[in-house]
Amino acid sequence: MPDAPLYERVAFIGLGLIAGSMAHAMRRGGLVGETVGTARSADTRDVAREIGLVDRVVDSAAEAVEGADLVVLAVPVGAMGGVAEEIGPKLAPGATVTDVGSVKRAVIEAVGPHIPEGVHFIPAHPLAGTEHSGPRSGFATLFDNRFTLIVPSEGSDRDAVGRLETLWQGMGAHTEEMDADHHDLVLAVTSHTPHLIAYTMVGVADDLRRVTDSEVIKYSAAGFRDFTRIAASDPTMWRDVFLHNKDATLEILGRFTEELFALQRAIRTGDGDQLFDYFTHTREIRRGIIEAGQDTDAPDFGRAKTK
Repeated sequence: MPDAPLYERVAFIGLGLIAGSMAHAMRRGGLVGETVGTARSADTRDVAREIGLVDRVVDSAAEAVEGADLVVLAVPVGAMGGVAEEIGPKLAPGATVTDVGSVKRAVIEAVGPHIPEGVHFIPAHPLAGTEHSGPRSGFATLFDNRFTLIVPSEGSDRDAVGRLETLWQGMGAHTEEMDADHHDLVLAVTSHTPHLIAYTMVGVADDLRRVTDSEVIKYSAAGFRDFTRIAASDPTMWRDVFLHNKDATLEILGRFTEELFALQRAIRTGDGDQLFDYFTHTREIRRGIIEAGQDTDAPDFGRAKTK
């Protein structure tokens, strides 16, 4: 535990999986003094109070940020501009505002104009999550050994950036800094397009009436089963991701379509050598992910054993 809290008061705007996991991880590490939270839904606020997710739950974003030296925007990307406009006048001088959104350029453009002078805006993105959402879904170890990308703008206060990075490291994450546009392209490759493909594949299975619903469920092998896990993610969040990272996602989708056409041609023409070489190359990428400690090579695809 640190000798003194990194932040005296942290305000969470939004109380879902990421904010809840941050609150648990902060408590585990003794990283902050007080946590305050709010959510748009009264039901969410009631659950957060019931389970003691944060130290105090309040009814509005403006109330939550009063006196906070760190404010975490943990709402869908499309809602961040409106939240920033609401809290801007209430932010304490010297405070840091950060976010956990999966898109960065659109967030900077939406939030930045509402951040008053003397307040530090340092976007961030933890590369961790599950298909679950809501205040009961968070857990303290979500960020352990995962990366959080910090996206400071030119001229950002280095002390404020370093303090935020130290917080994320205290929550178990590795941190790296990245430019906003490069972040959005990287995430289009590693997260956004794979999610879109998963949604599409599950939709295709639903459309194939030659395969009954019971067969799809009963005979789901690992590939399709993992697609359904991804496709179970929060629809509001992913709708906003695609609308606000449109250019990068469309670029990667174009590349994906070209690759898919090449594989179709190889299958049609019986070009086994091309298929073998392609699959060998992609297997090496998988091995690189395992070697980087970002997944396990266990044959159960990293799932916990069922008791």
